Amino acid sequence: MKVIDKIEKTHKKLPYPVLTLGNFDGVHLGHQAIFKKLIARAKKMNGTSVVYTFVPHPLRVIAPERAPRLLTTYKDKIYLIKKTGIDAIICANFTKKFATISAESFVRDMLHKVIGVKEIIIGENYNFGKGRKGSPELLKKLGKQLGFKVTVLDEVQNNNVTLSSSRIRTLVAKGKVDEAAAMLGRLYSIEGIVIEGAKRGKRLLKTPTANLLTANELLPKDGVYAVRVEVNGIMYGGASNIGHNPTFKDKKFSFETHILDFKGNLVGKTIRVHFVKRIRDEIKFSSVNELSDQLKKDIAEIRNILETQ
Repeated sequence: MKVIDKIEKTHKKLPYPVLTLGNFDGVHLGHQAIFKKLIARAKKMNGTSVVYTFVPHPLRVIAPERAPRLLTTYKDKIYLIKKTGIDAIICANFTKKFATISAESFVRDMLHKVIGVKEIIIGENYNFGKGRKGSPELLKKLGKQLGFKVTVLDEVQNNNVTLSSSRIRTLVAKGKVDEAAAMLGRLYSIEGIVIEGAKRGKRLLKTPTANLLTANELLPKDGVYAVRVEVNGIMYGGASNIGHNPTFKDKKFSFETHILDFKGNLVGKTIRVHFVKRIRDEIKFSSVNELSDQLKKDIAEIRNILETQ
């Protein structure tokens, strides 16, 4: 798969580009449905399936105060799109200047003249361009003038609820990671580097934990979770705690994970935590022993959850 950050400098045009455009945060099942259609159509026409996306998220530039905490890092988004089988990703640098381009100018100057798009496939509610004036109707109108085909797909639903990145963000923020997984088509996951923690897990609680420093913007709601942990390509069960450790005086925020049946020093290593289910709120206990007893109960419950899912 090609990743193109400056399409204007690409001298050789892509053969018969079949294109979709959007932010695709989370690369959820709705996005995947578009990509599947895109890939099938490109193969039929001996063409190129192309995803046109933006970096950073446009709201970071237009209205930073309204910019969402993203489900996926740029690295993860590219990886997830690549996994679907897309031929090329165009990553446009979204700037204040870019934001002033009208939808029609973008279609005429970029999609038609520079890329030479032959077909566009989008969801029915997608809008783009200055003032979000770009719409499926505008694309169809310009397609007739400029000679490209436009296919508009119905929105994908899950249990009669339309899939959207914003809806999934809300679920994750509420700790409803199992519901988010049903819309993502995979467990919500976060990658990070293991750093030195307070060392209370092993020393006081007899439950060693890996403390994660992550670039991900959206952590699930504070609490205890059943998780799966990817270490060096091997998947383990795990128990994650997100929060401020109210039992202890410092109350510093931490994201720490006890990896079941694992031994070894992970400090400095990169791991990925996949969230299966939230099991309880973070609680302030009256003593370290009470907390330790609860952790044993949590781990027993989490083992049971992971064995059945």
